[in-house]
Amino acid sequence: MSDIASDIALARADDAVRRPAFRPAPASVAAAAAWAGLSALVAWPPDLADFGFTRELAAGFAAVSVLVLAAGFLRPGEAGLVRRVQGGSPWLVVLAGLVGLWEVATAKGGWLPMPFFPPPQAIVEVFVEDYARLADSVWHSLRLLAGGYALGALAGFSLGVAVGWSRSVGYWVHPVLRFVGPLPATAWLPLAFFVFPSSGAASTFLVALATGFPVTVLTWSGIAGVNKAYYDVARTLGAREGFLILRVAIPAALPHVFVGLFMGLGSSFAVLVVAEMLGVKAGLGWYLQWAQGWAAYANMYAALAVMALACSGLITLLFRVRDRFLSWQKGLVQW
Repeated sequence: MSDIASDIALARADDAVRRPAFRPAPASVAAAAAWAGLSALVAWPPDLADFGFTRELAAGFAAVSVLVLAAGFLRPGEAGLVRRVQGGSPWLVVLAGLVGLWEVATAKGGWLPMPFFPPPQAIVEVFVEDYARLADSVWHSLRLLAGGYALGALAGFSLGVAVGWSRSVGYWVHPVLRFVGPLPATAWLPLAFFVFPSSGAASTFLVALATGFPVTVLTWSGIAGVNKAYYDVARTLGAREGFLILRVAIPAALPHVFVGLFMGLGSSFAVLVVAEMLGVKAGLGWYLQWAQGWAAYANMYAALAVMALACSGLITLLFRVRDRFLSWQKGLVQW
């Protein structure tokens, strides 16, 4: 037994000697160096004014540098996050350069006028000190968007299936869609705020309207474009009209439906912000208007960053749902 154990130990030692040492990915090292340099740029040269959170921002950039360097020492197959960090290292270098240029142009050099162009420290200060109002605005926006988007998507999907399947329904609905659909949803703002009892209900209607038109048109296109041979095969097997709609037409039209859902999400988010800026007393659009009124441009830029993250996150979530329903097209379009 001791001879077998010694042979195994010798084999492992020999394999360790012959195995090449794993070196960090060069792109990760470059990205880590860029963020370390950015941390030094924020920490050491003095600011032109007394900006808060300069040390905290420098420490955060240093932590990013350490994490990126640690990811570079790991093998790409060990974790999905490691693959993303190593694959995105060139972008991390560019991002560090852009943030460094922003820091020099505002806090260090004063090339851009204040308060219209606040430094990165001011944005961090907004997230730390005004997080309660910002989080409340995000919650109100998401709640309003969810209600209007769900209502518009459901109505648009149902109407699209009806128009695509029934010629009689299409005869009456098609002219209305051609007349009303191309109008921007924001054009209905004055009428919506007059007709509906509250600004929240009016905004929900506008978001639903912005979502419903593209979903209706794309669902209608998908239903109408289904191969007729699919229906012939199903009828040969004894399928009735309900089966043809639910099990043949709708599954075949799902790629078009999701295109409409993506288009509706972008339109609804734009309408949501405009509605909140003009009538609703809560939400990210209201927060933008409030920040502009008080010349709190750091708060405005922070709200814009939150909007970008929220919209990107919602699109990512919709892509996950799409990949679940359209598994044969998974990975065809990356986000």
